[in-house]
Amino acid sequence: MSVDHYAFASDNAIGICPEAWAAIEESNLNGVGSYGDDAYTKEACQRIRDLFEKDVEVYFVFNGTAANSLALSAICRSYHAIIAHEKAHIHTDECGAPEHFTGGSKILPCSGELAKLTTSEIDRAVSQRRDLHFPKPKAMSITQSTEFGTTYSVDEVRALTECARSHGLRVHLDGARFSNAVASMGVSPAETTWKAGVDVMSFGLTKLGVGVGEAVVFFDRSLAEEFDYRCKQAGQLASKMRFLTAGWCGLLRDDAWIKVARRANAHAQILREQLSDVPGVELLFPTQANAVFARFPQPVNAAMASKGWHYYELAGIGDSRLMCSWATRKEDIFAFVNDLRQC
Repeated sequence: MSVDHYAFASDNAIGICPEAWAAIEESNLNGVGSYGDDAYTKEACQRIRDLFEKDVEVYFVFNGTAANSLALSAICRSYHAIIAHEKAHIHTDECGAPEHFTGGSKILPCSGELAKLTTSEIDRAVSQRRDLHFPKPKAMSITQSTEFGTTYSVDEVRALTECARSHGLRVHLDGARFSNAVASMGVSPAETTWKAGVDVMSFGLTKLGVGVGEAVVFFDRSLAEEFDYRCKQAGQLASKMRFLTAGWCGLLRDDAWIKVARRANAHAQILREQLSDVPGVELLFPTQANAVFARFPQPVNAAMASKGWHYYELAGIGDSRLMCSWATRKEDIFAFVNDLRQC
């Protein structure tokens, strides 16, 4: 089997994992109802309720940008503000979609080591302006795992949500790589979400191995009032919904999701260990999920690109991000590190 030179570019770059693919193929052979009135969508919703041990409201959309933006639109009005880390995806990588779908809610970016919010930063953001001429803070958004591949412990999430509650803020969680975070921490999905004070989350399995489709999960069901209309108006109601949700069924059956996440995380640890032995490589941030951040000399990046390797040199960080996925293999890791040594 040839080495995959895109192996570390992104967990978005890889294909659909076998468990999801089998369920999608199964759904393709069964002509069922449209717009979510089908057995696969119903199964996926129930499996998410079972996963979180709660009777949650679930809505499927096409991608994470829609999930984040529409979830925040259910919390905020146009004159509100959203507190988030300055490296959060909703602030740096969604082309103003949260502001668009909320009708203008301003994001208040905060600092914090390892791309993690702190209670002191929340206090500062809320208290910096309290007059009528400044947007009113209404929501806090955290990312699990973070943009730097780190994780919030259950205690950290609880401390942040308690702080948010003290200021009258609702809590949103961006869970694009939530499965990898849960697998790393060894906790239940419920412990680090609603039991820790999260109101609504964007739950992603695309990066884990589903082809298309993320879920908006409301732990506070009152926030989901007329959310189906928001999805329809935003062009996020799939007519053949089963092709979004069947893959979720495949990954949520027999705990495949957590097995896939653990495998990706394990390969990230192997990659980190291998890189640590390469002279001139500086490792950045703890590897707590499926991402490894490292600093290579610029000529090395160019040389690796000439060998056909693809990975991101992140703007605003100045360093390289290497992602592991369900498809990552040890031979990919060894080939990459061998070429790195030569460069």
